[in-house]
Amino acid sequence: MKKRAIVIVLDSVGIGAAKDAFLYGDLGADTLRHIYGGTAGFRLPNLEKLGLRYLLDHSFGEAEGAFGIMEEKARGKDSISGHWEMMGLTLTEPFPTYPDGFPPDVIALFERLTHTTALGNKAASGTAIIAGLGEEHMRTGNPIVYTSADSVFQIAAHTDVIPLARLYEMCDVARRQVMVGKHLVGRVIARPFIGTPGAFVRTFDRRDYAAEPCGPTVLTTAMDAGCDVIAVGKTWELFAGVGFTRHVHVEGNDEGIQKTIETAQEDGWRGLLFTNLVDFDMLYGHRRDVAGYAAALRRFDDALPDLQHAMHGDDLLLISADHGCDPAFPAHTDHTREYVPVLGYSPALHGGSYLGIRESFADLGATVCEHLGIPVIAGSSFLKDMS
Repeated sequence: MKKRAIVIVLDSVGIGAAKDAFLYGDLGADTLRHIYGGTAGFRLPNLEKLGLRYLLDHSFGEAEGAFGIMEEKARGKDSISGHWEMMGLTLTEPFPTYPDGFPPDVIALFERLTHTTALGNKAASGTAIIAGLGEEHMRTGNPIVYTSADSVFQIAAHTDVIPLARLYEMCDVARRQVMVGKHLVGRVIARPFIGTPGAFVRTFDRRDYAAEPCGPTVLTTAMDAGCDVIAVGKTWELFAGVGFTRHVHVEGNDEGIQKTIETAQEDGWRGLLFTNLVDFDMLYGHRRDVAGYAAALRRFDDALPDLQHAMHGDDLLLISADHGCDPAFPAHTDHTREYVPVLGYSPALHGGSYLGIRESFADLGATVCEHLGIPVIAGSSFLKDMS
């Protein structure tokens, strides 16, 4: 009988600056420890019980899970490179970034194909650029185009000015006809917002148009083997839907957690359930909101026993992250190049195993493959170390 694996990515929950963090200007970043240190009485008892406590302070008691740290091989610190490497596809060259905005020929092509005039064209915080250019956007009807430290082409528009369908169409044009070749960015992102000048709010109708994976992944390998491969949340967009058999759309962490639990309770699937919880990064990391980040972590921790209760006896649960986004890091508000925790649990395993420092995120995917009984395409499985 086919088994089930559940992988949950706590988007941006890093656990200390990686050994090459100096190359990214990220020395001193430490997302989890800064949240613990900046929040009075902060605890995550259920994650700590799985082994997080040992990873943070080496205070090791009777851990119920396996616990370790992973470092990313791919160059970069974005969601695509992190998720792809977890699923066995490591980028040897980073996607292009545009700290000074997009070249004139890129913007000219976008404007010609969409019959618009782009506002902005610079690297900026999404909330800041909407606050600064939102009123002009509403007056002119022109979309706001911007980027960040990541490899992204983002289009922001008020839904009363540019309807969602039109915004998505613009993003599709940018993905398929503009940001290609040497300008193949990791993601084109639709950033709809509502409200009035001085009180603009981004909506949950964001949509990511990722580059398609450039090789096989654990997802495609599992699907080809006849497994169900279910995406909850942003994982679908990060792989451009390639390799998934089903997508569960969610709006925010709380719904993502609930849908993951509900799907785990279903008895009709066998294979991989792959969840991303993006609010840690999007709502709290980039916005320097330590208190909000801490509260979101507590809500996930509170829900963890319900997920464990929903698991079958031989299910495998792996919890990790794709990069850091330290809300207390003073140098910038971008992602931070960090190690990430990896916590493993199964009712069928004893727990208490230290997995060490894994040399690639791909070890997580290799572990999923071994558990599901499908070919390992990259990395080194730690499944035997968990028993």
